[in-house]
Amino acid sequence: MDSKQLRITEIFHSLQGEALSAGLRTVFVRLTGCPLRCNYCDSEYAFFGGEKMSLADIVDKVESYGAQHVCVTGGEPLSQPNCLPLLSVLCDAGFEVSLETSGAMPVDSVDPRVIKVMDLKTPASGESHRNRYENIEHLTSNDQLKFVICSREDYEWARFKLAEYNLPERVAEVLFSASHEELPHRDLADWIVADRLPVRFQMQLHKLLWGDQPGF
Repeated sequence: MDSKQLRITEIFHSLQGEALSAGLRTVFVRLTGCPLRCNYCDSEYAFFGGEKMSLADIVDKVESYGAQHVCVTGGEPLSQPNCLPLLSVLCDAGFEVSLETSGAMPVDSVDPRVIKVMDLKTPASGESHRNRYENIEHLTSNDQLKFVICSREDYEWARFKLAEYNLPERVAEVLFSASHEELPHRDLADWIVADRLPVRFQMQLHKLLWGDQPGF
């Protein structure tokens, strides 16, 4: 385990701000690097730099916070091949582990014990051409699928994808979020209610509490 290393931007202790575990005390392991450049990215500071850490040192740091939930995020964590063994090691250590991934990298080799929270990038993200739709086949009722909506056009595109891939039947939850400062949250909420969509509306709790500060 010690021979494997990852480049880490930060490891911090906070509340989960998104997905089904929102509000739970969580340790975040933010890996460095991402091949995407989404227009609304809020973690550009994780694109470069970071510190190399062994898997053992990462697990020790995570354990020091005494939390049950661990979220491995980025950037795009799967852009580093050693993310896969890290996920398994964290599961072996008894943590409930989630992975936040852009959907642009293969997810078929992710440890099945891990909760995958996978994006489908909308057109306004500027990166919808990077979606790997074959990943949908590897999502289970343990996983979640997220759309970040920037406009009414994005919303209609996401509605189409819901039906095209029968997404509500494939995963534990489909999550719709309004892109921060691009689409009023109320607009997205009203559209979901009006169309009776089988999705979960979410707001980013951590941004409401701490803004865009790294480490929260």
